[in-house]
Amino acid sequence: MSGGPLSLLWMLTAIAAGGLGFDVASRDPGPSDVHVAAPNGDFGRGPVRPLPFFYDLHTFRAEGGLTTVVAAFAVEAGELETERVGDNDRYRFNVTLLLADTVLHSVTNRHDSVFVQLPRRMRDEHVLYTHIEVEAPPSRAIRQTVFMTDPTESGIGQMYWEYIRIPDYSGTELMLSDVALGQPDAQIGWERRGATLALLPTRQLPSRAFDVYYEIYNLPAGNPYTTEITVERVADSSGKPTADREPVSLRFAGESTAAADGTLPELRRMGTSFAKGGYRMTVTIEDLTTGKTASRSRTFEVQTSGRGATMVPAQPVAPLIR
Repeated sequence: MSGGPLSLLWMLTAIAAGGLGFDVASRDPGPSDVHVAAPNGDFGRGPVRPLPFFYDLHTFRAEGGLTTVVAAFAVEAGELETERVGDNDRYRFNVTLLLADTVLHSVTNRHDSVFVQLPRRMRDEHVLYTHIEVEAPPSRAIRQTVFMTDPTESGIGQMYWEYIRIPDYSGTELMLSDVALGQPDAQIGWERRGATLALLPTRQLPSRAFDVYYEIYNLPAGNPYTTEITVERVADSSGKPTADREPVSLRFAGESTAAADGTLPELRRMGTSFAKGGYRMTVTIEDLTTGKTASRSRTFEVQTSGRGATMVPAQPVAPLIR
């Protein structure tokens, strides 16, 4: 599986059409998680194998009635090949986000490259993560595809797809964006309205503190409001039962300082340590002037502490489809 834009587009098109003799099979039950693996190593120069990775999508309001879609990617270092560059080991991977509107027959996509050089190999469980961002029209009929390849060795890659909805944030009612989670005290990462967030896929969060980012829409400047963030235990991706624990709730009060476009960004710190397992976070906003409320939830998983994670900025390359 070549990392080049043209080869990757050709492969994605052929795979979607069921060609090339590739097997597209669920890694987990259900149609949303699939991996691509060739029946033999005849394709390309190297051995063909899957490249398991983690991802999440987040949506926010954009100008002109569009929606900003941010994809967070993470992969364990042990899944990647390395090559020697001088005295360093270099890790590389390519990431692709493709949003196909099945009603309008339009495609929004981005294809970026990531690499990092270190004086020695990382532990296999160390996580490398990055993000890419596009703007797309709201739609209820989107086939979302994310793809990761390892260009160090031809034939290594994986694809996941699912049908999603891209929400429309252009209305006038009180609304919340998606809830995004990331490593605390980020120096580099996704930048948005004065905040910097080291976005991590929500199945890869550390047990210690992490940042929470969301945006409130159409809360008039000067209106008093409250924010409540509740975290409760749920089953994790393996379906493992959860231990009984009271939900954790944080409550904040303030006065809206929304910008002229009606957007109020909030960056919060969750300082509570969580045990390994699955959780659901719910953010609820109440406009104390009107009594109206808005709520948004996101599930996440806490992993064992000490794995280590490094944020690596992605470098854009030519779009796959123009």
